[in-house]
Amino acid sequence: MERLIDKINEPSMLKNLNIAALNQLCDEIRERIIEVVSKNGGHLAPSLGVIELTVALHYIFNLPDDKIIWDVGHQCYAHKIISGRNKDFDTLRLIDGMSGFPRRSESVYDAFGTGHSSTSISAALGMACSRDLRGENFKVIAVIGDGAMSGGMAFEAMNQAGSLKKDLIVILNDNEMSISRNVGALSQYFNKLITIPIYRKIRDDMEELIKRLPVIGGRAHPLLKRIEESLKNFFIPGVLFEELGFHYYGPIDGHNLQGLIELLARIKIVKGPIIVHCVTRKGKGYNFAEADPETFHGSGPFIITNGKSFTETNKITYTKVFSHWICEEASNNDKIIAVTAAMTRGCGLEEFRDRFPERFFDVGIAEEHAVTFASGMSCEGLIPIVAIYSTFLQRAFDQILHDVALQNLHVVFAVDRGGIVGEDGATHQGTFDLSYLNCIPEIIISAPSNEIELQNLLHTAVASSKPFAVRYPRDFAPGNSLLKYNEFKTIKIGKWEIKRSGKEVCILSTGCITNECISVSESIDATLVNALFVKPIDEDMIKELVKNHRVFITVEENVLTGGFGSRVEHYIHSIVKNGVKIKLIGLKDKFIEHGNLYEIRKRYGLTQDKILETVKEFMTTNATS
Repeated sequence: MERLIDKINEPSMLKNLNIAALNQLCDEIRERIIEVVSKNGGHLAPSLGVIELTVALHYIFNLPDDKIIWDVGHQCYAHKIISGRNKDFDTLRLIDGMSGFPRRSESVYDAFGTGHSSTSISAALGMACSRDLRGENFKVIAVIGDGAMSGGMAFEAMNQAGSLKKDLIVILNDNEMSISRNVGALSQYFNKLITIPIYRKIRDDMEELIKRLPVIGGRAHPLLKRIEESLKNFFIPGVLFEELGFHYYGPIDGHNLQGLIELLARIKIVKGPIIVHCVTRKGKGYNFAEADPETFHGSGPFIITNGKSFTETNKITYTKVFSHWICEEASNNDKIIAVTAAMTRGCGLEEFRDRFPERFFDVGIAEEHAVTFASGMSCEGLIPIVAIYSTFLQRAFDQILHDVALQNLHVVFAVDRGGIVGEDGATHQGTFDLSYLNCIPEIIISAPSNEIELQNLLHTAVASSKPFAVRYPRDFAPGNSLLKYNEFKTIKIGKWEIKRSGKEVCILSTGCITNECISVSESIDATLVNALFVKPIDEDMIKELVKNHRVFITVEENVLTGGFGSRVEHYIHSIVKNGVKIKLIGLKDKFIEHGNLYEIRKRYGLTQDKILETVKEFMTTNATS
């Protein structure tokens, strides 16, 4: 039997289908997403939860003329399939394949590239304003989850949108609230009532008439508004959005395709900013994802029949090491506080939360607030550990600089996912942190090469009194050593370690890529230095090394501009004017795309064989120069 999904080459083809066929298409899309994500990994639960909503949006609106912006983008898989990319969907998240996020460069149907949260309403409002300035006529729809709505940027955008009164539709995809309590016959009836054009017309005409009444108009209009708000309070939980200037509709069942289509058809002609409260279930249609949506929010490959991961291993991740360390440290130090921004599980803080609930704070998707919140705690003598992914910590740059470093406050940053992260791609690669932290005065920056160093550096950070960042990757640790509190050691800040002594060439490496350099140093009889600290650098060691080495190689999994190598190069040139050659190995000035970790590292010259190749080429060139 031929599938509908194989016939859909563009969204306009949905308009020829009846409701039964559209529901069949939803089932086929669900099967297709499960099939591909089980092989490639990806954001399964969010995408399964919005399939009916996605089909309804494409059925009612006219893409690419109309614009849909998917906040974060975790939920965009059905959109990609519908918009002519089903034939390439097997390449999802593979190197040189389809991105797991909306990408303007990938399709005209991707109106805005996303990957970080809470940006959709701002972008949508910008498009709406541009449309009106140009005298154009198209619809702009932002689809944002309840988690992303907790980000302050979303409310900044809503505040302006309500003030400008532009035609704009915001779909609030709420997958946390109970659907049974809020979505019933009365609620559905009320939604139908308030979206009928004659209802809005009568309401608007009455309001305009009362405004024109000569004496009582000024008093009657507020009275009418209070009456209307009281009625809405009774029927729907949308007063906050109404106060921001939005017309609120909902809540509506996000899996009732017929109801979605009817509602979207009605609001399509309503003027002004609109918010539709759509209640969905993450993982809808796949039992294991419905039962455990957090695990299947972003998963690796798995077995469809039982939901079990293909990548289960006895190895421990650096995140797991951090999780163990913070619980050990907190058990022996009641000043330790954990702060994260909607990444409790991702940053390994579930055990800490359960053991020390009064000392745990998940602030939601609000990285800026997380950092300043932590600085306030530090002012009062506590030691906050702020655990945030490298790519998301970028959002709090000003708070790190202004609220922490400028005041020289003791805040510890556990910078997870430092370096290349793999399949999530350009929006998630943690390849800028050494650079954006490096330029901030007072802060200490460290990068371990193994799990023992990670625990000791974190312990050192707590023992210090400075702003302190410990950066570690999304990867397995080389060993399985989980230390007890009495085994933690304090490392002298700014001191490096010589792992191997060699002859003319000296390799200075920071972070976990140091492990890639061990065999390289052995192959060419080079000195290998494990640079545990990126800032401050070990100036005393460098002064000794330049006496016996004429070639220096720095290696880092970070952009070269402003990173570890640039700081070392600047210092060497400040103390040695001639006779020393320096080669910086790292990432060039570009965004790193998605793909398998090893494949990405190989492509950008950060595997053992590629580093050795680069070093030998540099040595050969300089031997004859």
